[in-house]
Amino acid sequence: MTAFTLDDLARIVATRAAAPASESYTAKLLAEGPAKAAKKLGEEAVEAVIAAVSGDRANLTAEAADVLYHLLVVLQGAHIPLSDVMAELERRTAQSGLAEKAARPR
Repeated sequence: MTAFTLDDLARIVATRAAAPASESYTAKLLAEGPAKAAKKLGEEAVEAVIAAVSGDRANLTAEAADVLYHLLVVLQGAHIPLSDVMAELERRTAQSGLAEKAARPR
């Protein structure tokens, strides 16, 4: 059995985005516009932060899954493939984090 990947999740999100909103939470989020999906991403991120600060490993795991899912929904709505994000991460990790951050436009 192969491990579940972010690529797998991105494919599921894309498939569910194409379903009727009455049958898919993903499609419903996207049908309500980018602000709705972004708001959900923000809510899940805050919940992940709270779980991290409180040291609640189980809840942090669950909230991290929610963050990843909602991030992929937002990317789907913006027509940004996960491969673009991964390419950006690859570009950034080619140098130290401090050097990369210093090179960013201000």
